[in-house]
Amino acid sequence: MNKFLRSTIFPGESVTTAQGNWTLLALRLMIGILMLVHGIEKVMNFDALSATFPDPIGLGSGLSLSLAIFAEVLCSLGVLAGLLFRLALIPLIFTMCVAAFGVMSGAPWGARELPVMYLFIYLLLFFTGPGQYSLDALIGRRTE
Repeated sequence: MNKFLRSTIFPGESVTTAQGNWTLLALRLMIGILMLVHGIEKVMNFDALSATFPDPIGLGSGLSLSLAIFAEVLCSLGVLAGLLFRLALIPLIFTMCVAAFGVMSGAPWGARELPVMYLFIYLLLFFTGPGQYSLDALIGRRTE
């Protein structure tokens, strides 16, 4: 069996640092853009949503919507850029927990699948960090 086929089907080596950094960048861009779209939709429909937006933690529909928009727009921009990365992930993790286990607590698994998927990706990113291709890494290199 040739080396390429063997390494593709049965990879024994771990991912290189460069591959890991490019993968983190791709994941940050994908998940950041996808969540940003959700947030922009909420901004565009703020007036209609503010009266009916779910309020599972008792803050009021308008404030709950505003906090969701903060997480989904501003914090997603932080994820995209890799700026204040872990700090930006905290509101997103909280929002997905509220969505999956608060707002949709009685819903079937299929309805809760998307926020749970976002939640797990955000948790993985929280523990891995943004990678070298991020503003956090750039700022860190300049301050050394």
